[in-house]
Amino acid sequence: MQAEKPYVIVVGVDYSPQGELALERAFEIATERKNAEVHIVHVLQTVALMVPVEASVGPVADGSVLQNASEQLRKYADERLQAFRARAAAEGRQGMLFERAVSHVRLDAPAYEIAQLASDLEADLVIVGTHGRRGAARLLVGSVAENVVRLAPCPVLVVRPKSVETQVPKIEPPCPRCVEARRESGGKELWCEQHRERHGRRHTYHYFDRLSADTNFPLLIHDRR
Repeated sequence: MQAEKPYVIVVGVDYSPQGELALERAFEIATERKNAEVHIVHVLQTVALMVPVEASVGPVADGSVLQNASEQLRKYADERLQAFRARAAAEGRQGMLFERAVSHVRLDAPAYEIAQLASDLEADLVIVGTHGRRGAARLLVGSVAENVVRLAPCPVLVVRPKSVETQVPKIEPPCPRCVEARRESGGKELWCEQHRERHGRRHTYHYFDRLSADTNFPLLIHDRR
């Protein structure tokens, strides 16, 4: 009789509090599923692993770095699993064991490698943490979680702290006096007197002239200072 396919959970970790929260959630879900496996993946970006060798060979990944990374991940995963088991036992929760936990170290872009591992293992669920930022702050930091959601071949659970950052960059409305200065000067003056002192004359005016129709460029820019 063919063995039942395990319920495979892939969880991405980066040793941050958000990654730890994702790992904790992966353990919790695994205890609720029959025949569950947790695959813990940490991705090293290749730019940090390149060491120079002869030019005819090109850069190669440093094996010692990979070995150290694998040992670090195994130790981290074991510590977190033991802590989870101890906490479950203290709370009187039974059935908190699952089939197995496996650690993986991969190289390249984190989101891609997490999604690729999920595909390789035919995962049923991917779990990743996120910093919880919104709006402009999220754009500045970037979001591995968002890319995992886009790339993963299975459902993705994004875990974030209950308390998220609320301070994000605020875009102020335009200064009414600056708007008036531009209107009255026909755009020659960009700033009011107050903001002119702050911004100075660090701008350059560009005037655009249409070219003839036989060119690939629709506009010609003349820099007149």
